Amino acid sequence: MPDAITPFKIAIADTQLEDLKRRLRATRWPDKETSSDWSQGIPLKYMQEIVAYWVENYDWRTREANLNRFAQFRTMLDGIAIHFVHQRSPHPKALPLLMTHGWPGSIVEFHKVIEALTDPTQQGGSASDAFHVVCPSLPGFG
Repeated sequence: MPDAITPFKIAIADTQLEDLKRRLRATRWPDKETSSDWSQGIPLKYMQEIVAYWVENYDWRTREANLNRFAQFRTMLDGIAIHFVHQRSPHPKALPLLMTHGWPGSIVEFHKVIEALTDPTQQGGSASDAFHVVCPSLPGFG
């Protein structure tokens, strides 16, 4: 059924992560920019530092676990695969809240607030402040 909503968990294979690191290590860097500011785009040195962080220090497994603690789903809308978090509140009178990210961005921007929004009583708040949270990923960002 093309419009079915199916449960989803992030489960990236170690081989895919190693392939990503291999490709990042094999980056063919351009010559250094001729300006000392950002007028020609991101400075080469800064971009190399970002790539080094992704290869050597980024902890994908922690990120994966942080995101997988939420209920996630996939569906097709107008022929486009859509991924989204739908974290229901334990409070029956919670209101729906749609949180969307911009470009460039992802639902990772919301992982620290979803629990507080769905269950504010855990933070000393009131059940009347609770939400059922839906966070769709922009297509291609899920």
